[in-house]
Amino acid sequence: MRKPASIAPPKGKLGVLTPGMGAVSTTFMAGVELVRRGESVPVGSLTQMGTIRLGKRTEGRVPRIKDFVRLAELDDLVFGGWDVFPDDAYQAASKAGVLDMKDLAKAQKFLKTIRPMKAAFDQNYVKKLQGPNVKKGKNKFDLAEQLRQDIRDFKKKNKLDRLVMVWCASTEVFMKQEDVHKDLQSFEKAMKENHPAIAPSMLYAYAAISEGVPFANGAPNLTVDIPALEDFAREREVPIGGKDFKTGQTLLKTVLAPAFKARMLGLNGWFSTNILGNRDGEVLDDPGSFKTKEESKLGVLEYILQPKIYPELYGKIHHKVRINYYPPRGDNKEGWDNIDIFGWLGYPMQIKVDFLCRDSILAAPIVLDLALFFDLAKRAGMRGIQEWLSFYFKSPMCARELYPEHDLFIQSMKLKNTLRWMMGEDLITHLGAEYYD
Repeated sequence: MRKPASIAPPKGKLGVLTPGMGAVSTTFMAGVELVRRGESVPVGSLTQMGTIRLGKRTEGRVPRIKDFVRLAELDDLVFGGWDVFPDDAYQAASKAGVLDMKDLAKAQKFLKTIRPMKAAFDQNYVKKLQGPNVKKGKNKFDLAEQLRQDIRDFKKKNKLDRLVMVWCASTEVFMKQEDVHKDLQSFEKAMKENHPAIAPSMLYAYAAISEGVPFANGAPNLTVDIPALEDFAREREVPIGGKDFKTGQTLLKTVLAPAFKARMLGLNGWFSTNILGNRDGEVLDDPGSFKTKEESKLGVLEYILQPKIYPELYGKIHHKVRINYYPPRGDNKEGWDNIDIFGWLGYPMQIKVDFLCRDSILAAPIVLDLALFFDLAKRAGMRGIQEWLSFYFKSPMCARELYPEHDLFIQSMKLKNTLRWMMGEDLITHLGAEYYD
């Protein structure tokens, strides 16, 4: 990727469009508003609270990331989106039940101004979801053109300088790449023919790229992870990335698995189960959507532990993932992990993890960071897959000849070194030999 010759300043307003205005996106919107009003603190956001070391440790240069690179200010963010339900953001947030009503009340007036546009939706791709706020069109290409018009209208109405799009909608059924995904000509032809391999999320990605809008995929859907849209994004000089926000159980896997590998501890099996009761849980109760999520979760261990390189330690892992829809739990997801490891002379040990998390609370700051970093990438002239933002995804996209990097600590180092590289600072290797010469 070309090193930026210069980075355009973040002038004017930045529109953040979210396909899906449910628990995650409304928690994000409400949270940003509370932070803007000084009512809360943006915990979990690297762009707002994270720091970056510059130069040697002895120099003591550790600025906030937002003071090191010029990011859009929170006051300049304008929100919009699409959803199959016509509820405004306040109604949607109230039904999602993530935030306490006392917190929602503080943002009520603001959230009520955010109403979803009609969604490009097809229940064949999300079996457990249906709603009345849906577009009609003669074919999928027509629906994509309607989405493009929505983007243009939203930008004009709100007098925006720039836009980003972050997919916050439900998980679609499992899909694999097909011939219609190989190039843009085949893809557009397939849209006009209503080909089943063109999912609704792909229409949003296509519309975003067509309008020069960076696109980040927060679900495990295939979506933009196809040659046609990857090449289209590079051609249009649009940043893209995904897939699937790394929030709860998988976040911990990308922390624990690197520790086992670093110490050469073996792994016999890893059993993971989840209970959750929000709309995400209901959607994942369908086997097709679960398959998409399962693939996203299962790939993590294989890429981190590299069983082909370490067959004695990781060659026979039994990795199982379960997701159970349990309505009483709401958005407060619980992830249980039983990990069977072995150490010196093959003696077995066990680790048990019970993570009682709040799914949308963990996802909301990811949406914020991705919006700001993707906007930064666009202003810096970076195009195509933004692998440096793998830190935020369960199934990070990467160049076709590469394997994805899942280790959270390597991802973090890559993200910060990319920021240093963009700003002309020395990369940090953590060698430190010069201190002991």
